[in-house]
Amino acid sequence: MMVVRATFFSLLLAGLTGVSCGAYADEPASAVAPAGVASDTAASATPPSKWKIAFGPGVTVSPAYPGSSKLKIYPFPALDISYDDRFFSQGPDVLGVNVLRDPNYHIGAALTLDFQSRSESDDPRLRGLGGVHWTPKLKLFGDYTWWAFTGSVAMYQDIGGNRQGKTIVSDLYASLPLDSWLFSVGPGFTWADAEYTRTFFGVSSQQSAASKLPTFDTGSGIRDIHMNFYVSHDFSKHWTSSITVVAGRLQHYAADSPITSRRFELNSLASVNYRY
Repeated sequence: MMVVRATFFSLLLAGLTGVSCGAYADEPASAVAPAGVASDTAASATPPSKWKIAFGPGVTVSPAYPGSSKLKIYPFPALDISYDDRFFSQGPDVLGVNVLRDPNYHIGAALTLDFQSRSESDDPRLRGLGGVHWTPKLKLFGDYTWWAFTGSVAMYQDIGGNRQGKTIVSDLYASLPLDSWLFSVGPGFTWADAEYTRTFFGVSSQQSAASKLPTFDTGSGIRDIHMNFYVSHDFSKHWTSSITVVAGRLQHYAADSPITSRRFELNSLASVNYRY
């Protein structure tokens, strides 16, 4: 059994879009001593470390702001640290804990950074709307893997007072390991509450007067539906690379907002990591 666990990446993608992914593979069967072989070697072998550490350079490409037709490129350090599959620091998840965990599932919480933001300087159409700052969020998550299929759900709640409200991201994907390669693909959706949609897609009467955009009232609902694509390749015992692509389409309030200039969303992340 191989367990695939979001990191999204959600890469840094979790901080930019609420989505990210990563993977760890179990030890190959050849690493297990056959039955009946003397235990001297096994007894003298060093037990595996409870620490898993990987780091390296990365780059992510995402919309300049939610609903934007322009893309921005962000370099970032791809960091992935965990201890005993209990405590971890991965991408935008500054510090997290798997309260309940098993080879097949994880349930826990994390302090994460959401880098979604918007500035009036991003587009002339935004002048008069005011800015939206990135914010820290509380993340509650759970995932379950059965055979090659993994289902996951994560709730993000703004705890920085930057009007980003609450979002829930749910994904279902299938994974296929081939030698040193891993491929994952699957659909998902994002739900957002009224505060989130009002902040990023709503236009109040005051904002309308300042920006000349029509007023637009919002509420809670599905923000987007998307497809996740993930590929990783182990070059050696220590070096690995990965690419994540999330292609989505804005829905309902997000799609119909006068702020939105393109309904199609594309987020991608690529990184090269050195694993200890």
